[in-house]
Amino acid sequence: MNGNILLDANFVVALFNEESEAQAALLAAERACVPSVVLGELYYGARKSGRPEENMARVDRFAAASEVLLPDVDSARLYGVLRETLRRKGRPIPDNDIWIAAIARQHGLTLVTRDAHFSAIDELTVTGW
Repeated sequence: MNGNILLDANFVVALFNEESEAQAALLAAERACVPSVVLGELYYGARKSGRPEENMARVDRFAAASEVLLPDVDSARLYGVLRETLRRKGRPIPDNDIWIAAIARQHGLTLVTRDAHFSAIDELTVTGW
């Protein structure tokens, strides 16, 4: 893993659950960023949970302490390329994950995730924890 990482939602949930491997991976990173798309997924998960107020506050604290990357025109272009490439390969993945991959590629970040479907995206560096 290079020292510059982009966090997927399942990694952040692992941090929330205090998984030691996730905590160690975060501590080893030089730079850790989170895409705004992942924050949306976390807020959705918090709202549908059994403790929405507590979980929303947790996401709020995490977002305030994080370097959040927003999609822009360059990431939108990459999104279009990635989605079309996946369509041609016959390997679609969720739209949010295409945005996440586009932001990771745009910024040259290693995506930290447990989702195997990211392996279908060319030139994306992915690692687990």
